[in-house]
Amino acid sequence: MLLGVNIDHVATLRNARGGVEPDVISAALICEANGGTSITTHLREDRRHIKDEDVYTLIKTIKTKLNLEMAMADDIQKIALEIKPHSICLVPEKRQEITTEGGLDVAGQLDRVRGFIKPLLDAGIIVSLFIDPDEAQVKASAKTGAQFIEMHTGSYSEAFGTDREQEEFLKLKNSAQLAQSLGLTVNAGHGLNYKNVHRMHEIEGLYELNIGHSIISRAVFTGLPEAVSKMAELIK
Repeated sequence: MLLGVNIDHVATLRNARGGVEPDVISAALICEANGGTSITTHLREDRRHIKDEDVYTLIKTIKTKLNLEMAMADDIQKIALEIKPHSICLVPEKRQEITTEGGLDVAGQLDRVRGFIKPLLDAGIIVSLFIDPDEAQVKASAKTGAQFIEMHTGSYSEAFGTDREQEEFLKLKNSAQLAQSLGLTVNAGHGLNYKNVHRMHEIEGLYELNIGHSIISRAVFTGLPEAVSKMAELIK
């Protein structure tokens, strides 16, 4: 498995004081140098952490891949078409939420999703859909033209160590198998940390894990190079 490092919360810390520290671009380069195989950023509609100028600079600076998380917003689609990241991950977004609370409802808005991602696909950008590990959502995703899904691992992460862990894990495993049978490549992320990530090895064919909050949290105590390299070691 590969490790995509989400650097949104480096920007959260920077924005808390409204200055330039810690520098998001420097963080991305450190992640690359210590085992990160892609850099993930979520350019939210309210710009609460990553800013437009961050993604414009990242695309010119990093040596690996930029994965741009985005809602179905025309202004952010325009930016994606301009900078042409390696990939985008389409996510649901609510202004009030602290973090992404669930997967995109592809099944309930199939035509809209298909129409929104078509220009991105036409531009040669890889498209991933961030969905809950649900059969209907997986099947709908396969009808959109997207090449990837990213399974929302939040419920598994919350259930880890409880009597619900196996139930939530099997949802991920079964959804991954279904997606792969339909020609989709499968990523996963949300809530994964140094304690629960090891079970992702039990899901055959997972391509990349996108992990951010846990890495940045560990980095407060150990430093970013150690935090990234430790996670990279755990998932290889």
